[in-house]
Amino acid sequence: MNHGKYIFTQLFEILPRYEFDKCVARYNGNFKVKKFTCWIQFLTMSFGQLTGRESLRDTITCLAAHQKKLYHLGINCLVTRSTLADANESRNWLIYSDFAQVLLKKARSLYSSDDFGLEISNAVYALDATTIDLCLNVVWWAKFRKAKAAVKLHTLLDLRGNLPTFIQITDGKTHDVNILDELVFEPLAIYLMDKGYLDFMRLNRINDASAFFVTRAKTNLACKRVQSRKVEKELGLRCDQDIRLTTYKSSKPIPKNCVG
Repeated sequence: MNHGKYIFTQLFEILPRYEFDKCVARYNGNFKVKKFTCWIQFLTMSFGQLTGRESLRDTITCLAAHQKKLYHLGINCLVTRSTLADANESRNWLIYSDFAQVLLKKARSLYSSDDFGLEISNAVYALDATTIDLCLNVVWWAKFRKAKAAVKLHTLLDLRGNLPTFIQITDGKTHDVNILDELVFEPLAIYLMDKGYLDFMRLNRINDASAFFVTRAKTNLACKRVQSRKVEKELGLRCDQDIRLTTYKSSKPIPKNCVG
C-alpha cells in the first residue's frame, strides 16, 4: 500500500501556484465558480494528457474509476464530462498560455548553460511545421483537401533543453514561410530551418534583428560566387563561400553590402 504522496501530486507541487493564481486573477477565470476552479481544470486536463487519454469522456471515466484517490491528487470534486467541456469552451485560454510562459522561463534558466555539442554561447532555435490529419466530418472548419481536414502545427524549439518557445496552429493550407511574419527574433540567436522557409524578404528581417539563420538552398537558386574559403571536407562541410543573388526579385530585399 502506498503511504506517500502520489507521483502526480509530487509533479504538481513543484509548480508555482502563486503564479498560476495571478494568471487566473488577470483574466477573472474563477468568476462565479464554486468548486470546479481553473486549477482543478488544469489538473484534470493534465491528468488526461499524462495518462494518454484519447478524449474528455475517456479522461473523466478514468478519474471516476479512482474516485477515492481524487482528493489525494488535488482534485476535490468528481468532475463530469459536460462540466469539463463547458469550462474548456468558456474559460479564457490565455490563463494557461500565460502560465506556460512562466514555466518556460523557469525551465530555460535551468538549461541555459547546457552544451549540446556546439561550443557556442548563442541561443539556437529550430523552426519547423507538421501537418496533423483530422476527420473532416468532425473538424469541418479545418478543410485541407476535398475530402480531408488538417491543421498545421508551427513550432520554434530552443535546442538547449528542447523547449518549445513558440507554437501556433493554423489551417493546413498555410505555407510554412508565413510563420516568419509572426516571430520576434532574438539578437545574436541562430535559427535553423529547412528550405521551405526560403524567402529573402523575410530572412532579411532576421539579419536586421542582428540574428543569424541557417537554411538549405533550393536547386534553382540563382547566385554568383563572390569568395571561397578552405574547408576540412572530412568534417562533412562541402564548401564555405560568400555568394550574391543575381535575380532582381531575390536580390532586391538584400542590402548591397551583404553577402551570404
